[in-house]
Amino acid sequence: MKFTPHGIKSQEFGASMRGYDKDEVAAFLENLSDEFEKLIYENEQLKEEVESLREEVSEYKKIEKNLQETLLKANESSSKALDSTKRQTSLMLKEAELKAAQIVNEAEEKAAFIKEAVMKLREEKQLLIAKLKAMVDTQSKLLAFDVENIETEPARREIEIAKPQNIQTKNEKINVNDILEKLL
Repeated sequence: MKFTPHGIKSQEFGASMRGYDKDEVAAFLENLSDEFEKLIYENEQLKEEVESLREEVSEYKKIEKNLQETLLKANESSSKALDSTKRQTSLMLKEAELKAAQIVNEAEEKAAFIKEAVMKLREEKQLLIAKLKAMVDTQSKLLAFDVENIETEPARREIEIAKPQNIQTKNEKINVNDILEKLL
């Protein structure tokens, strides 16, 4: 049997001789009905509150699940980004090493080329100096021969020819090294 506040209020009892006072029983039933009504109201309120809290817990569980999934995805994403960065850094280092090796090789090739060019220039300088010495020596001999011929020809003696200062006489010796130093 299910009790309700109205059922408690309207409950009637049979009369007996030595029974309870009807007013007291009615007052008791009235109080009992009021208390029962309060309990039912509180029970309904608690049920609603429990339902509301269940919904909140359900929402919090969904949020927690989403946060966990997001955290896992963020961890995976950061791991992937870190791996990608490591690979990219490794590739950049290898590329830089290759470029450095290429630059060193080019510098070595240029140095070898410059060294070879310097050697060729030194050889050309020595060859040029040797040619100049030979030319100066030849010119010196020609001048010496001409001076001897001038001194031996009587007709030319009578004609006064101003002797240039750079023409060598028989007794003067031409210093080839001085001439080369002045030319160079």
